[in-house]
Amino acid sequence: MLPRSLASLLLLTALAVPLGLNASEPKTSQGAQSLAAFEVVAKVLKHPRCRNCHPQGDRPLQGDPPRPHRMNIQRRLAQVGMACGTCHQQKNSPGLHRPPGAPHWQLAPKEQIFEGRSTAELCRQLRAPETNGQRSLDDLLHHLTKDPLVLWGWAPGQGRKPVPVSQKKFAAAVKAWIEHGAHCPPVTSQKEPK
Repeated sequence: MLPRSLASLLLLTALAVPLGLNASEPKTSQGAQSLAAFEVVAKVLKHPRCRNCHPQGDRPLQGDPPRPHRMNIQRRLAQVGMACGTCHQQKNSPGLHRPPGAPHWQLAPKEQIFEGRSTAELCRQLRAPETNGQRSLDDLLHHLTKDPLVLWGWAPGQGRKPVPVSQKKFAAAVKAWIEHGAHCPPVTSQKEPK
């Protein structure tokens, strides 16, 4: 026979799962502030300036709306010596729709896909070192707010729309998300609007 408190705990746990209650959901104002901040972060990560180099497949995307990169550029080309930096220099090339550029221009590793991810999936991906480039939350804060490649999203060159959230607001949101506990929204089976 189980002790009464353990039996009660097991019963509550059994009821919580079918009701959709999630123990990781924040119950505090800190948690709510963290979730609200991550909504701003997710809006930026889902924008083509970020998403295009974080694709589901092995080909980077380009444009608004996104389409596969011209010239059959693929992830495997870096393995044979054709790095993205061959065409994408340290800064944007002058002129309309010329190759964009920033330091260490590259296609994100496969475990860092943004395309097609829900806000909840993006949040968990960013929080986990195995899917964020082995970054601590402090390292992630620096990467997302100081890395010149990330900052490029706000100055993408002629003919490209910048990220729709100011860089200052984005940096504040990343910081708030982390400082308030790096909470993530619950994973649901519903598809999010694009």
